[in-house]
Amino acid sequence: MIPLMKNAFLNEYQTKEELAKFILHTDKFSIDKKCAEFEKTFAKFHGVKEAILYNSGGSANLALLQTLKNLGKLKQGDSIGFSALTWSTNVMPIIQLGFQPVPIDCEPTTLNVMSQNLVDRLKEVSIQAMFITNALGFAGDLQNVQSICNENNIILLEDNCEALGTELDGCKTGTFGSMSTCSFFVAHHMSTIEGGMIVSNDEEFAAMARMVRSNGWDRNLNSIQQHHIRAKHEIKSEFVAKYTFYDLGYNLKPTEITGFLGLQQMQFLKDNIKIREKNFYTLESTVKTNPDLVDLDRSHISLLSSFAFPVLCKSKKIRDQYLSQFAGAGVEIRPMIAGNIQKQPFYGKYVSDFYDLPGTDSIHECGFYCGNYPELSENDLETLSSCLSKY
Repeated sequence: MIPLMKNAFLNEYQTKEELAKFILHTDKFSIDKKCAEFEKTFAKFHGVKEAILYNSGGSANLALLQTLKNLGKLKQGDSIGFSALTWSTNVMPIIQLGFQPVPIDCEPTTLNVMSQNLVDRLKEVSIQAMFITNALGFAGDLQNVQSICNENNIILLEDNCEALGTELDGCKTGTFGSMSTCSFFVAHHMSTIEGGMIVSNDEEFAAMARMVRSNGWDRNLNSIQQHHIRAKHEIKSEFVAKYTFYDLGYNLKPTEITGFLGLQQMQFLKDNIKIREKNFYTLESTVKTNPDLVDLDRSHISLLSSFAFPVLCKSKKIRDQYLSQFAGAGVEIRPMIAGNIQKQPFYGKYVSDFYDLPGTDSIHECGFYCGNYPELSENDLETLSSCLSKY
């Protein structure tokens, strides 16, 4: 069988050995120096000022929107655009925090929201923020999306949980928006078992995101930020500040194990991405010869950090044939993430306004994906190529 993933970590034996040593010798397991070091290393990888570590990517998504609400950048009832092909934890916080979700259609050939999709939706409805998902390692034309958001005073946010390391003209996904999120779930590009991150160049956003992560208090702020917020609220002693809560927050803190694992996995990340891209090219060459399948457009992507290998068939009937072909070869497969999110049971329970999403419907009905990771052997790639050959 070829599973979606083979190991919990890259270089798994070495990582487990180092983790065992860390657990035996560390004096502190709650959020501390390893988490802070991982944040700095991750921010440097993206070329941004700030990174804030969380206990999951879903928590990072929730904290991102709560941060903007706390700062008054978004308010109750504001409309938030989002990629219609996405994951549940991209959309659920929009609903949970009292915003109005507005799905933006995705282009089948890129699997993502393109600038024209956003322009088309803005003809029907205004939005105050755009929470775009960079799906399965791919991305839309983010430079153009960014320009449209700037022109219309729309806050651009990125869910980059599936595209860690992908680049457009040398600029990494996750750096086009005011803030972006990443996930370190065990099946993602790099694993801390569970874990997530917000990255941003905005220090005000980052400070609030740290408070949102930790119950709304200021313990993880730097001394200047602590002085400012304590002066603002007339908190005059360190004793009182210990249990002062300045705004709405949660307990979304990671552990030092998360920080340690993140640092361990970062050293393998660049090679990991290169191998994933190489695997993708190998499998893509078979897709190009098969008239049953759509050759995805990555012409605007300069470095593809492939999360998985997406397969888009030219009809639902053809997809059903290839699902059988993959299953028969022992290949584990999944739908195209959550598909058209409007079709998910939770969505209709809480949202009354639905939109036509022909592109996303096509992806939903005609697509699926299989795993892509460095541990795939030559035999594995041959099996996957065989499955992608004309049925």
